[in-house]
Amino acid sequence: MRAVNFNKSLSKEFFRYVSLSILAMVALSFYILADTFFISRGLGTYGLAALNLAVPVYYFMHGVGLMLAMGGATRYSVFLSRGQRKEADEVFTHTVCLAAVFSVIFLLTGAIFSGRLACILGADENTYAMTEIYIKVLLLFSPAFIFNDLFVCFIRNDGAPRVSMSATVTGSLANVLMDYIFIFPCRLGMFGAILATGLAPAIGLCVMSVYLIRRRNKFAFVKCRPSARTALSVFALGFPSLVEQFSTAIVILVFNYIILGISGNTAVAAYGVVANIALVVSSVFTGIAQGVQPLISREHGKGSSGGRQCLILALIVAAAIAAAVYLIIFFSAEPIAELFNSENDANLTDIAVEGMKIYFVAVFFTGFNIITCMYFTATENVLPAHVVSLLRGLIVIIPAAIIFSKLFALTGVWASYPVTEGIVAVAAAVILVLSLLRKGKKNGGLSNCE
Repeated sequence: MRAVNFNKSLSKEFFRYVSLSILAMVALSFYILADTFFISRGLGTYGLAALNLAVPVYYFMHGVGLMLAMGGATRYSVFLSRGQRKEADEVFTHTVCLAAVFSVIFLLTGAIFSGRLACILGADENTYAMTEIYIKVLLLFSPAFIFNDLFVCFIRNDGAPRVSMSATVTGSLANVLMDYIFIFPCRLGMFGAILATGLAPAIGLCVMSVYLIRRRNKFAFVKCRPSARTALSVFALGFPSLVEQFSTAIVILVFNYIILGISGNTAVAAYGVVANIALVVSSVFTGIAQGVQPLISREHGKGSSGGRQCLILALIVAAAIAAAVYLIIFFSAEPIAELFNSENDANLTDIAVEGMKIYFVAVFFTGFNIITCMYFTATENVLPAHVVSLLRGLIVIIPAAIIFSKLFALTGVWASYPVTEGIVAVAAAVILVLSLLRKGKKNGGLSNCE
């Protein structure tokens, strides 16, 4: 098995795509983080607890958006790299239609069932009103969220990552500003927080519309018959992205129930701090994965081995970032927790500090898992991608959280996450090595990058 020689041009392209994608994904994560900060300051512990009860709905909706966006954009890139322009445009057309259908479903759910969802998610008399209004307005803005995800991915895969990054960063900065204005000067409370969050992707779409109006895009709508095969291929390739977000929602939901039973609303609020910091960290790794995906898909479509070079670079960058993140979290956990503790609740700070130091051990495995899963998706190897994503999101984490919480109470809840990511990383590494060996044998050994 020959070593892969690094192509300098591809490496330069890698760092351009990945750096812009990381900026975009971190900005996107600030949608919820900004809410967390301003709600903690304006509405206190109950507001923070209500946000954490409602936020699984955001993850599920965002997961559907990413499933369509990543699945469609990956298939689009592969077709485009092979010169199959008509098929690429048909994928784009199908993806837009699917996004419209899901947008209507979410919108109707928010209009009719937001109160019932708030109860199912664990809201009580102290948190129900804030949880319900957050869910309702969030789902009413679902078309903006889903189409923002879609065009961010397609425009990035269209060779314009800077446009995608600019749109996402602009929306995020607008969200931070509107959060402050709506919660404090306007005194709109939880409604103001979610209104700011809902308007952010709409602003991002406006920024991206300039790119479309100037007709710089290669993708376009075409007349074509509805194809179940095309729709299923979009679902299959995007499914790991759905599972990643859906699993985050499930984990938060399960953790909320367990933590409520152990320590009540204050501990749920503390977990809200931990979970939303984790969202930002995870978004960095997701940014690496989504940034490298167009390059891997393109190289795969051309039959080149350059995708392996991109994978290696992505894993190296993720490892370096993981080490830096954990050092920052470990030595700065207390001031980070106090940023979200407007009531100076010592118990909330203590719980959040302990949680961060244990929970974030997972960063040493999370990046590897996310990037490996994206590599399988980008190379149209859907079964390993599904296995890794399901292991991370459902199969290991839920039993681990239940068992560890029984054995070690709240400490066990925190520990279940890094244990899960570690177990999945071992499984993902084995699957990745076997996959690369199989490809090497098929091609007569790993060829050098050209």
